[in-house]
Amino acid sequence: MTRALTVLALAFALAGCATTPPGASAPDPAKPVDMARFYSGVWREVARRPESVTDGCVAGATEYTVIDATHVKVLDTCRVGTPAGALKDIGGTGTILDPGTNAKLHVGYRVFGVFTVGRDYWILDHGDDWFISTDPTFTRLYLYTRPDKDTPQLRERLAARAKALGYDVSKLEYPAQP
Repeated sequence: MTRALTVLALAFALAGCATTPPGASAPDPAKPVDMARFYSGVWREVARRPESVTDGCVAGATEYTVIDATHVKVLDTCRVGTPAGALKDIGGTGTILDPGTNAKLHVGYRVFGVFTVGRDYWILDHGDDWFISTDPTFTRLYLYTRPDKDTPQLRERLAARAKALGYDVSKLEYPAQP
């Protein structure tokens, strides 16, 4: 378990060092996020761009809990190899970077309880049961649904919307779900 956490921490740290083509940046979020509704409960990660930190992860999910007007608790989980595989998780505190709109979140993930690795996430677009998340550098892309609303048709709609936002969706991977 210690080795897995070390690899996870290193992957998070190195992921922040990736270069981005000049001028490439994510579009602004399409609409405000209702913090109380959106940042509560579990969302299932149904598609993502590959990155080393998620290699071997399936059945990914993020659970949000509102702490106060500008902070949320974030817990990211996945299973190793199969939806019944060993649980991997990492959590931290998210800070809303655009209060009132609530679509830009900086999460400080605690690694080994000793240091923090930060990631920025923008909710580019969302509906009641889905959202498209990215980082401001146009590098990462994640598609989420509520667990009971995931369908192949919804995944196709989300990929089409991400493409319309300028993303190369041919690189998306669709990890196994429970």
